[in-house]
Amino acid sequence: MKFKTIHLILLFMGLVLGFILSTQFRLHSEIAASYPPAQERTAALLQELEEDRQSRDELQHEVSVLRNRLDQAAAGPELAKMRTELDQVRQLAGMTNMEGPGVQLTLNDNPNALPQGMDPNNFVLHDEDVLSVLNELKAAGATAIAINEQRVISTTEVRCIGPTILLNKNQRLSPPFVIFALGEPDTLTNAMKMKGGVIDSLLNWGIQVDIKKVEKVKIPAYSGALTYNYAKPK
Repeated sequence: MKFKTIHLILLFMGLVLGFILSTQFRLHSEIAASYPPAQERTAALLQELEEDRQSRDELQHEVSVLRNRLDQAAAGPELAKMRTELDQVRQLAGMTNMEGPGVQLTLNDNPNALPQGMDPNNFVLHDEDVLSVLNELKAAGATAIAINEQRVISTTEVRCIGPTILLNKNQRLSPPFVIFALGEPDTLTNAMKMKGGVIDSLLNWGIQVDIKKVEKVKIPAYSGALTYNYAKPK
């Protein structure tokens, strides 16, 4: 009986041990199948690294080629011509500061006591007076104009609002109006002092007018926004 019991115990232990070994072997085989050996993994990583290096070198070469093409285009005569034309257009549009010889014209209301029965509106400056002066300066060849340090451009509006004028839709200016105009000083001065011209008309109503030649007139760039409701680039 004792021998039979020992035999059964040994048999059971052998079965358990065999099961454990077979399970361990199966797991080891599955892991080995899922993950290649260390040497194979290292070789695969090295190959991937080499491919990435080649891709990087190709991209760097492409960047170098594009930079050279950009440098050649920037140094080309066509781009230089376009830049010159753009600078000229910006100047004409009033988008740049400008300076040079010109005139300074100061306008102010009549400071004297008004004759009895006279309309006081005839003795103060209005938007049409300022517009007449601006048009005369432009006709005389002024290339840039500013009123009280506000640039006058092609879309500038001058509107009367009580004792002040509204310029560029958002700048409210009051007398005295100091107008700087860039251009040939003698031509501008002679045009403004022409007999029967704008200045003569203003002086008849006692408006204060002072005009003088200036060696260096400084005209600021237009600082407002440009919006077009209907015009569109072609």
